[in-house]
Amino acid sequence: MRLILGIVIVIGSVLGGYAAIGGHMAVLFQPYEFVIILGAAIGAFIIGNTGPVLKQTMGSLGTLFKGPRYNKAAYVELLGMQFTLFKLIQAKGVLAIEQHIENPRESTLFNRFPTFAGNHHAVEFVCDYMRMVTLGTNNVHEMEALMDEELETHHQERHRVVGAVQALADGTPALGIVAAVLGVIHTMGAISEPPEVLGHMIGGALVGTFFGVFVAYGFFAPFAQSLRNIYESEDKYFLSLKTGLLAHVAGNPPVMAIEFARKMLMSENRPTFAEVDAATAALPAAI
Repeated sequence: MRLILGIVIVIGSVLGGYAAIGGHMAVLFQPYEFVIILGAAIGAFIIGNTGPVLKQTMGSLGTLFKGPRYNKAAYVELLGMQFTLFKLIQAKGVLAIEQHIENPRESTLFNRFPTFAGNHHAVEFVCDYMRMVTLGTNNVHEMEALMDEELETHHQERHRVVGAVQALADGTPALGIVAAVLGVIHTMGAISEPPEVLGHMIGGALVGTFFGVFVAYGFFAPFAQSLRNIYESEDKYFLSLKTGLLAHVAGNPPVMAIEFARKMLMSENRPTFAEVDAATAALPAAI
């Protein structure tokens, strides 16, 4: 809804203001100018990005409309999952989690928390590092360094989509100038036409500059910024996971480990200590 509202405001403000000052709307309809600009932009986008980035960019369109996938309820669930996992280890020992981390799809513990279980990267992250713990790793600093490298790679993979869309926004105004120059060249070839015809042709050429700037700063650049904000918000999900796991490996009890994890969340989505305490108190023990 937020994205649609923004698009409506941008289009309505620009075209409505143009119409209000007496502008001729028909002049703005220059389909061949649009083909030149958008076609060249798409071609340049394909040239400048790898296959995985192109695929991720297409998938990011849904992300723009849906917004961040995690809200306060999802973070309460995440903290509850960590609490249940750590309590199981505390009660039965670290080997009790082997059945869950070796076959996470069938895990009764993980499947109790559907948002977490539906995020394959988050599940793999927990399973990989808890497997290290079952194998005897207990050096917090070494594990933190490895986690940081993995999360940085994950961050780069997602933010290269942001960079690709931002590059598209940066280049589109120049492609608008290309379309405008081609329109002027076409006009020069018809210099013998009467002034009213030349005026219409020049106006059509200038639409190229207008359209390039309009889509760049009205849509592509805001899309890039929106994706950046969404990804940064979602990065906190993994930071919370990392912090909780490290706090557990360092020897903190479950209630303190998830408090460390809770502190990593952004204030607008961070549940209070009382909310987390109430949610974890209602959780059944894992087996």
